[in-house]
Amino acid sequence: MAASETSTAAVPTLYINNTLRNAFGGVLSFFILLLTEFSLSRSVIKYESVIHEFDPYFNYRVTQFLTKKGIYDFWNWFDDRTWYPLGRVIGGTVYPGLTLTAGTIWWLLNSLNIPLSVETVCVFTATIFSAFASWAKYLLTKEVKGAGAGLTAAVLLAMVPSFISRLLLVVLGTLLAALVPVVGFNAVMTTEHFALFFVVIPVSFLGMGNYQESFILASIHVINFPLEEVFIIIHVVAFVYYIKWILSPKMFKVAVTLVVSVGLAVCCAVIAVFIALVASSPTKGWSGRSLSLLDPVSEHQLPTWPSYFMDINVLAFLVPAGIIACFLPLTDASSFVVLYIATSVNFSGVMVRLMLVLARAACITSGVALSEAFDALTRSIKFQLPGVSSDAEVDKSKKEREHVEKPSAKAKVKTKAEKKRLLALPLEASAVSLLLLIVLGAFCLVHCVWAAAEAYSAPSIVLTSRTRDGLHVFDDFREAYSWLHHNTDVDDKVASWWDYGYQTTTMANRTVIDDNNTWNNTHIATVGTAMSSPEKAAWEIFHSLDVKYVLVVFGGLIGYPSDDSNKFLWMVRIGGGVFPHIKEPDYLRDGQYRIDSQATPTVLNCLMYKLSYYRFVETDGKAFDKVRRTEIGKKYFKLAHFEEVFTTHHWMVRIYKLKPPKNRIGGKKKKSKSKTSSTSSSKRSGTKKKNP
Repeated sequence: MAASETSTAAVPTLYINNTLRNAFGGVLSFFILLLTEFSLSRSVIKYESVIHEFDPYFNYRVTQFLTKKGIYDFWNWFDDRTWYPLGRVIGGTVYPGLTLTAGTIWWLLNSLNIPLSVETVCVFTATIFSAFASWAKYLLTKEVKGAGAGLTAAVLLAMVPSFISRLLLVVLGTLLAALVPVVGFNAVMTTEHFALFFVVIPVSFLGMGNYQESFILASIHVINFPLEEVFIIIHVVAFVYYIKWILSPKMFKVAVTLVVSVGLAVCCAVIAVFIALVASSPTKGWSGRSLSLLDPVSEHQLPTWPSYFMDINVLAFLVPAGIIACFLPLTDASSFVVLYIATSVNFSGVMVRLMLVLARAACITSGVALSEAFDALTRSIKFQLPGVSSDAEVDKSKKEREHVEKPSAKAKVKTKAEKKRLLALPLEASAVSLLLLIVLGAFCLVHCVWAAAEAYSAPSIVLTSRTRDGLHVFDDFREAYSWLHHNTDVDDKVASWWDYGYQTTTMANRTVIDDNNTWNNTHIATVGTAMSSPEKAAWEIFHSLDVKYVLVVFGGLIGYPSDDSNKFLWMVRIGGGVFPHIKEPDYLRDGQYRIDSQATPTVLNCLMYKLSYYRFVETDGKAFDKVRRTEIGKKYFKLAHFEEVFTTHHWMVRIYKLKPPKNRIGGKKKKSKSKTSSTSSSKRSGTKKKNP
């Protein structure tokens, strides 16, 4: 009786302890997630509130227009400052999701008398949704292996460099997407989107029945699973679950034959229609962007092994352990995680940009691995430390109470605590392993902080460099755009390579010939041909487009590798694809592009070379290019048709103005008269004069 009273008294104490533990764990989890969200804004803290990359400047400019003019003017906006003289219909060619989201956030904040600028809202929009992604990973991993694994996955997602590098439902989402002019019926007609509709109805059906199956199907739909066979199988299984849910077991057996026969007939008809639709398309229903994955170019290059270790670091070693942990035991939720990581690895091997997809799945599996490892090691230490209460003691008290009531049941099975003791590791091994895990986590944290602070958080428009003299900041891009804004006319046209089109239009408010939308290959090829042509031919091309200024990016003085000279071969290739007189072999010497004394005459006389290296010999006298690591071949030359009007402090951006055309008719007459007079005078005096 005493034992029974003791065990009964232990139950309220255990309940209170568990309640306090859960409350403390909930508060701790909340603060950890808050710190996770704070860590996602590190780039804004280190630098000012500035838009980092090239493409987002278009979204910023469009959001500005939306907040000033309204939604109707936005849909009907014809932008005459881009792709001159063609222009661009913004409402019919833009994906408005990001713009409408940022505009709505700005409107809500200003309605609450929080006067933030549109630029600030656009900068922090990525941080806000990255925080949402971190919370989502916490909830998803919590469903798989508990709150500890969820917190670990959320923290890893906030640190992993691959996720930081790319910071920016079904029927309703598809209808909304179809309303966007640039999307239209592509949301349902293209092959990569059509497969998703195999799970639209099953998700809605299973949502009323089995939670786990609904969770798996919805998650597969969210990550855009690419295997049509899997969708068909899931569809059949979902239909069977639905029939079983609405019918009695007896009627279910009767209906199986009817359902299977009708289902097979419907599936055959759907497959036939689907094959006919795909066969009628020249690209078999796949969009050009999807087909580019089969032939990757430029930023679509395949990832290398160093990129995996750079982007996910030690998570690459934890992923296999997380997969093994998902099999112990294998549940519906953990099987989804296994499929998620397997397909993510496959995606990341196709294109380097898809490392973002792998990063999310790797954080989940790594969180599971770390959580399970910490749980096993701390449990082993706890069982072997004297005087520490554990679950084993609670189980023992419960078993003692059951022994009083049912003395014959105890001898049949071992207690749960005894089984855990058999699985416990030695105390020394557990302590050393726990220390190694902490060191591994610290190493990962140091690498992620470095990569986030130096490699991925640095904006492309403001560059930094560390030398023995300290930190150097290169703000040449904004310096050049500011000069254009304040020293040129509003209607002046600026030509450059398409990479800088969005920034020129947004920051300088000047008309450009092409930009990052890259919708017109002929326009881009025209600019590439001009840059690849001799000076006079290039002047004629730009003059025909009413261009007044030409902007080039040059990194040879400070060692900036992403300059126009390194992009020059793409200008040649794209230009030669439209204009056959531009031939890439003319710019290569023994298969290599060179700018030194071994460079071809075509390179040394083209406009890109002259605009980049004009007066370069005046910098140090040697004209040594720090990017190409060589001394340029042609040092002393003059420009006949272009005039240098502005070069930034570090020579990163150089702006040239087209010289006005000469009056050819008057010039010929004047030239002939002067030539006649000079000839007659030379005959008289016996000396020659130069033409004026």
